[in-house]
Amino acid sequence: MERNAKTQHRYAMIMAGGIGTRLWPMSRASVPKQLVPFIGGRSLLQLAASRLEGLVPHAQRLVCASEAWRFGIMHSLPGFTEANWVGEPVGRDTVNAVALTAAVLAKRDPNAIFSVVTADHVIEPVSIFQKCMEQGFRLVESDPRRLVTFAITPTFAATQFGYVEYGDPIGGFDGPVQCRRFVEKPDATRAAEYVASGRFGWNSGMFVFHASTLLEALKRFRPTNATGIRAIQDAWDTPTQWEVLSQTYPALPKISVDYAIMEPASQDPTFQVVTVPMPVEWKDVGSWPTFASVLAEDGSGNRTMGSAFPHECHNTVIVNDQADHLVAALGCDGLVIVHTKDATLVVPAALAERVKDLVGALTPDRR
Repeated sequence: MERNAKTQHRYAMIMAGGIGTRLWPMSRASVPKQLVPFIGGRSLLQLAASRLEGLVPHAQRLVCASEAWRFGIMHSLPGFTEANWVGEPVGRDTVNAVALTAAVLAKRDPNAIFSVVTADHVIEPVSIFQKCMEQGFRLVESDPRRLVTFAITPTFAATQFGYVEYGDPIGGFDGPVQCRRFVEKPDATRAAEYVASGRFGWNSGMFVFHASTLLEALKRFRPTNATGIRAIQDAWDTPTQWEVLSQTYPALPKISVDYAIMEPASQDPTFQVVTVPMPVEWKDVGSWPTFASVLAEDGSGNRTMGSAFPHECHNTVIVNDQADHLVAALGCDGLVIVHTKDATLVVPAALAERVKDLVGALTPDRR
């Protein structure tokens, strides 16, 4: 997309932090899950970038992730240059990643409006995602005080996601509503009540902000973080950029953007927190059972990738990235089997969330 009057101040930041430990052994510290090409031969990061086609020009897309992954990320996204890269010396949770990006953009373009999208999800259809994201940009373009979040239309009473409660409609727009409140991961009873009411959506972790407004909100609600981010902003694109970043960023208090900005802003009349309902199929690829949902299912509930042969098995997941190696299973029920060139994982699907604990128990050379 060429830069034009409509898109000249529109930017996007793909948040690509996190190792994805629950997807071990395919996701490793050196090659985190967002770089593993296991979604039809494409990585989650590449899918996230492709969803921005037609929304934001290539030159105005940024990736924020660990500095250690710079080469792998830049290599996987042809056309990205150093200007597209925002490297974190260490991870300091989402508010600092978002604020760092806002600071970089505000310095380069005082009128910058940017979307925050994640590299953890499979989202379909892309056309609806783009329609909702377009609304998010227009909401902020019409009122820079707005902080826009996106809520996924729930398909079941999930307890692993946060929720957003819908308020009154926003005049002049079809769909967006005021955000009444954010609710952290509820228990099963409350989750069922939320879904049945039709007044709640899953908190997607995606946003649209005016860069300067985001920085103003940070100063208001998290002044210590704001002071550090301002020092980094002053040094950005100067010879002292890395020195200041590496000294200042690791000391910033860790907190999510929801806790730090969105929740207090939803109760502050200075800002207007707006929710855009997003009725898409949204798969948070954070563990092997959720990854399995993107694979085709056979008649017995088995899902496989690569050279695999589940015989007389039920509800078993086999993932194998070695073309010259067959993984065969007999009579298994509810297992997850993952094979790579140097490690094999076997775990009951019911315990798949605990793979993170397993990795923590391994010696560093085996992780």
